[in-house]
Amino acid sequence: MKAVLCLFCTLSAAAQVTPPAENWPTYHGSFFSQHYSTLAGITPANVGKLTLAWTHQANSLEKFETTPLVIDGVMYLTEAPNTIVALDPASGRPYWIYEHKLPEVTYPCCGKVTRGVAYADGLIFFATHDAKVIALDARTGRLRWENTLIDHRQGYSFTHAPLVVKDKVIVGSGGGELGIRGFLAALDAKTGKEVWRFQIIPGPGEPGNETWGGDSWKHGGGSIWLTGSYDPELNLTYWGTGNPGPDWNPAVRPGDNLYSDSVLALDADSGKLKWYFQFTPHDEWDWDAVQTPVLVDREWNGRMRKLMFWASRNGFFYVFDRANGQFLLGKEFVKQTWAKGLDERGRPMRIPGMGPSKQGTKTYPGVQGGTNWYAPAYSPRTGLFYLTAWDDYHGTYFAWDQQYEQGKWYAGGGVKAPVPPTRRERIVTRDTSDGYAAVRALDPLTGKVAWDYKMQDMSESGLLSTATDLLFSGNREGHFFALDARSGKLLWRRYLGGQVIASPITYLAAGKQYVTIAAGHTLFTFALE
Repeated sequence: MKAVLCLFCTLSAAAQVTPPAENWPTYHGSFFSQHYSTLAGITPANVGKLTLAWTHQANSLEKFETTPLVIDGVMYLTEAPNTIVALDPASGRPYWIYEHKLPEVTYPCCGKVTRGVAYADGLIFFATHDAKVIALDARTGRLRWENTLIDHRQGYSFTHAPLVVKDKVIVGSGGGELGIRGFLAALDAKTGKEVWRFQIIPGPGEPGNETWGGDSWKHGGGSIWLTGSYDPELNLTYWGTGNPGPDWNPAVRPGDNLYSDSVLALDADSGKLKWYFQFTPHDEWDWDAVQTPVLVDREWNGRMRKLMFWASRNGFFYVFDRANGQFLLGKEFVKQTWAKGLDERGRPMRIPGMGPSKQGTKTYPGVQGGTNWYAPAYSPRTGLFYLTAWDDYHGTYFAWDQQYEQGKWYAGGGVKAPVPPTRRERIVTRDTSDGYAAVRALDPLTGKVAWDYKMQDMSESGLLSTATDLLFSGNREGHFFALDARSGKLLWRRYLGGQVIASPITYLAAGKQYVTIAAGHTLFTFALE
């Protein structure tokens, strides 16, 4: 670890629902996870004058999925595999670098990704691939404490940014495709001591275990891939859970398989479950419910409600009362062929014969889903919900028998997808009849599409909305762009040369508004001329 002087790091642990505009204090921007900023320096009238202010080159060729924090004049970001960097957000000059040394073998899914950190009371919190949580001094980068939560050799890893709620650091385990049994845990922010743990896949004697046939719960999956949200008034924290395992051979795990593919509402002090909703009971397609719980206080049918908006990987958009979990709305937002619709409780009414098979079954949506882990956004000005959608897109799902072996992939099948995974293959073989990506705006009161911004290739970019009705995003083609949040009109675009698989942020430094995005292996930061 190398350390250089850091500047002032004074933000309170209580990252507010509406945080100070100059900062980006949590992975999702605020506890409500709206990916919305009240900064107003960059507008539709001047966004065309955005120019590159500075860049930071990651010291890794792994996926660069970081969403930085900006806290009172310091930017904190992550680089693969497990490195934290503190920078001057006005120039990109590094203050300190901390590299967590990993064992020779770890098991992070889908590349050695690391998506971000959390901050509270002068500490930076980071969850590692070898199932540790560490705390660093935000000024110096020096280690303050470290806690190992589970044996990573069993397939466990942490890849998401923690969430700090009051005096607790909340993290969840990844590794669903390696036969883990997922959990959420809260640690004391000062000492690292574990305070509570919620087992996502319930064991014998625990509510929900009856939804697993035999002993299939032992390797039931239920990963946490993405940071949750929090409502301070209700003292509830909300987290989306991953698919059951094995992914594509559901015959070995009869039942609904709780609490996979669910949103969990937990008491932040005790970790006790207050309510849950399962999006895809007995999931056969690997449609993790690891999307972002977007919290909005808004009128619903004539009275104010505490709402939650959720665009699920299974192709349906949902609205809930987040105080009690009441299902209020469900509507498909992309083409899907696996369900006739949702019943009055929001449970899907399945179409027979659409699950994986030995010969392969063609189903919409494909394995990426109608959307995935990339962050949506909400604007309280426009009242619209924005997401990155994959539409008219399918997969052919296969199932086969597979025995669990520790440390090995445990999926029980596979998927053949028509959409190539890389830009190079897209140039050579892409057939747009196999689906398309769009930045899609939904009216959350009805679920209807307000507008679409279609792209030539697919996109894995998150979104950012602002108080001047701008919407920033990117795509796999390597473009970073700004849209009119009310109409979807393209206002500005720059080619960055590498695919965007992260979420943009905006902040204030030295009196100037900046916009930052990771693309390829570089962090690009823009400002007005």
